[in-house]
Amino acid sequence: MRKNVSSPSPFEDVVGYSRAVRVGNSAWVAGTTATVKGEVVGVGDPYEQTRIAFEIALAALRTAGMDTQHVVRTRMYVTDIADFEEVGRAHKEIFDVVRPVATMVQVVALARPEHLVEIEIDAHVAPSGWRGRLGS
Repeated sequence: MRKNVSSPSPFEDVVGYSRAVRVGNSAWVAGTTATVKGEVVGVGDPYEQTRIAFEIALAALRTAGMDTQHVVRTRMYVTDIADFEEVGRAHKEIFDVVRPVATMVQVVALARPEHLVEIEIDAHVAPSGWRGRLGS
């Protein structure tokens, strides 16, 4: 079973993609920026842009039937690695208990010059009765 989730982002129709896709027990959220109703929110503020981008991405994940506790991987693309602490602070506020694997890399540019960060999320729901153990 495949479920595509759309959002109001103008980029989805232009590029031809879904905000999120769920297949079985896994879901992926596309690169998400702090763009609301076509406008970049939090211009100049990497913390705020990260917080808003994760809000948008998590809303799509919830529409796909998952939530924060199902997130297993995040990726953060920043235009200036000097924003590491502010972007990381927003990430920690959301995922401190869940502790997904995470990657942050600097990129040359994002879709709009005002974008400072773009994030992605991968999520997975373990099958009922699964009890994973490290080292086994």
